[in-house]
Amino acid sequence: MERTNTPIRKLLNSEKLNKEVIVKGWVRTKRGKKNVNFIALNDGSTIHNIQIVVEVDKFDPELLKAINTGASIGVKGKLVESKGKDQNVEILAQEITLYGEANPEEYPLQKKGHSLEFLREIAHLRFRTNTFGAVTRLRHAMSFAIHKYFNDNDFYYLHTPIITGSDAEGAGEMFRVTTLDLNNPPKNGDNHVDYSQDFFGKETNLTVSGQLEAELGALALSKVYTFGPTFRAENSNTPRHLAEFWMIEPEMAFYDNEDNMDLTEDFTRYLVEYALEHNYDDLEFLNKMYDNELIDRLKFVKDNTYERITYSEAIDILEKAEQRWEFPVEWGVDLQAEHEKYLVEKHFKRPVMVVDYPKDIKAFYMKQNDDGKTVRALDLLFPKIGEVVGGSQREEEYDKLYTRIKELNLPENDLWWYLETRKYGTVPHSGFGLGFERLMLFITGMYNIRDVIPFPRTPKNAEF
Repeated sequence: MERTNTPIRKLLNSEKLNKEVIVKGWVRTKRGKKNVNFIALNDGSTIHNIQIVVEVDKFDPELLKAINTGASIGVKGKLVESKGKDQNVEILAQEITLYGEANPEEYPLQKKGHSLEFLREIAHLRFRTNTFGAVTRLRHAMSFAIHKYFNDNDFYYLHTPIITGSDAEGAGEMFRVTTLDLNNPPKNGDNHVDYSQDFFGKETNLTVSGQLEAELGALALSKVYTFGPTFRAENSNTPRHLAEFWMIEPEMAFYDNEDNMDLTEDFTRYLVEYALEHNYDDLEFLNKMYDNELIDRLKFVKDNTYERITYSEAIDILEKAEQRWEFPVEWGVDLQAEHEKYLVEKHFKRPVMVVDYPKDIKAFYMKQNDDGKTVRALDLLFPKIGEVVGGSQREEEYDKLYTRIKELNLPENDLWWYLETRKYGTVPHSGFGLGFERLMLFITGMYNIRDVIPFPRTPKNAEF
């Protein structure tokens, strides 16, 4: 059989009938009568299958017997108008090549209706299901849209390090990177591990964020963004936590927090619109199977401007709400999921951006307001998902940044380079972080974050 095959996605939309075509893919189902078989074939290019019509007497019976759900085949045939419903075209098979069999007694996806929990146990095969085909295509589409948006808006893609000697968030829950013998590490005079003998000559970890390094790029290139893996060694098994996840982090010189909010709104709306325009078939499937409010919720974000309020205004609204809270509301506490959901879904009925948080609950690098109590932080809240973006105007004044680092007892020796940028040509600048998997939860309507990343890394789970 010839090498060149046409993606099923293109054939299903083709208007050139009665021409010879070649398709290659995996069998979803095979059914039929004595004289004719019908094979539903899928190659991953679309949620939809193409029907292969096989006249039994034209093919080796042993070949047809070996074609079962999960088998991989190539088909040469004629693309014709379909006589069946729910499809415009089908292929009349002239030649079939069997590439790989799938024993129906052993193939785990022989039947439909498997739980998502079960599919996580066979992550090496779950891409072949409609659900994970749709999620993976949407993940690709969002990745492409992210790069396209920033490229079209004059940003430069910056590759920040995965191995780092600093903790951008001050969280302390990081994966250590070392080549030392863990059974017999070298010790110094204080009987502590002597990291000067390690590969990098100091303690190093997997990064939790590329933000600090991205700021360095922005302070020369004006607008940059990172999009890469980040890591958090948090021993959590909730449906919202991963140990390895992807972050999108733009940083912009000469942007204040108002500019930051404008970009946040434009960027996130663009991504939602892109999904609706380019992946509607996948969204329809997920809407039907998992979340029948998904498409309405995406359109809700696309069609509504975002509300902008201060943290203090948010607390006032929540305190006056005729609702009992599991987590009490008072000025100075961080907003919980129930608070975020109320603001978005009940009070404003639109996405909400909350700014000017208490400095005591935010990171050291955020620009301090004149009131001495708050910082120019920014959180974007979406329906169902809650916080999807976190950002701020960064503190560009050396003295204020240095004082804040000392107040929080952060290791000054690890941040000398970050401080130094405030000594040489400092400028107002801002940025934000968008957790890619949290975005994917919103875009797909899936509940568990393990189901929107190909190979989830969670406590006690690094199988695939």
